[in-house]
Amino acid sequence: MSWAGGDERVEPPSNGTEKETLEAFLDYHRDTLLMKCEGLSDEELRRPMVVSGTNLLGVVKHLGYVERWWFQEVFAASNAEFLKSSDDPDAEFRIEDSDSTESVIEFYKQECAKSRAIVAAAKPEDIAKHSNSERSLRWILIHMIEETCRHNGHVDILREMIDGRTGE
Repeated sequence: MSWAGGDERVEPPSNGTEKETLEAFLDYHRDTLLMKCEGLSDEELRRPMVVSGTNLLGVVKHLGYVERWWFQEVFAASNAEFLKSSDDPDAEFRIEDSDSTESVIEFYKQECAKSRAIVAAAKPEDIAKHSNSERSLRWILIHMIEETCRHNGHVDILREMIDGRTGE
């Protein structure tokens, strides 16, 4: 099956620098997440598909906050705001009535843009500024590739459950 808007993802370079390659793989998988949401109604994107209540739009919202955490909070030490708390650990996944599909997708895109700007100004070996972290930007980029890919696996299954669509 082809995707509604086609596959406009950019393949990562096969011989780029380390940083170019890491950034390109992360962008490829960010684009995969958004592509998996294309062509579905607001109701379909919000529909809980498993017992935990997980839905496609909730995964997008969560990954926006994951971008915020690793790049803004941990790497840049910017004291960003978060929904998640010990009282409500699933807040980042929950889609409220006030959340529109457009606002959640735009939130994710904005968080990714902020992440890209932070990465553009740093080197892979730079260490996070957060006082409790000794992680390098290299580690954070690799972790974000892993995190985004893992959730893309969930999104693959959720999408297939909604309309049978499979594939990249």
